[in-house]
Amino acid sequence: MKRLWTPAWIVRHVAMVALVAAFLGLGWWQLSRAAGGNAISWGYAVEWPVFAGFVVFLWWREVRHALRGAAGEPDGPTATAADPRLAEESPVAAGRPVLRRPVRVARPAAPAPDGEDADLAAYNRYLRWLNDNPGARPGDYPG
Repeated sequence: MKRLWTPAWIVRHVAMVALVAAFLGLGWWQLSRAAGGNAISWGYAVEWPVFAGFVVFLWWREVRHALRGAAGEPDGPTATAADPRLAEESPVAAGRPVLRRPVRVARPAAPAPDGEDADLAAYNRYLRWLNDNPGARPGDYPG
C-alpha cells in the first residue's frame, strides 16, 4: 500500500477526486437545466455521471495494476538476482509472462550456387565495360 502514497500517486488520487466531483457537479447542473425545460440537457445529465464512472474505472484499474506489479518486485535497490528469495518471487516463477527485448541475428546473404552473386557479377561486368570504353555512353552497353 505504500506504493499508492508516492507523490505521483497522490496527484492521481487528487485528480480522480477532482474529476469525479466536477463531472457529477456538471451532471447535476444539466439535470437542473433539463428540469427547467431544456430537452437536450437530459442527455448531458446522463452523460456526465458516465464520465465520472469511467474516471473511477480507470483509477481502479491503475491501482490494481500497481499493486499486482508490486507483488513480485524487490523492495530495495540492494536486492540482487543472486538472492535465493528473489528466485521464488520472480515473474517467471509466478507464471506471469515477461517482456524482453527481441534478439536480432544478422544473417549473411545466401551465395549463388556457383559461389558468386549473379546481380553483383553483372554489375561488375558493366563497370568493367565502362572502364574499358571511356567514350561510351551507358546506353551503348551490349549486355
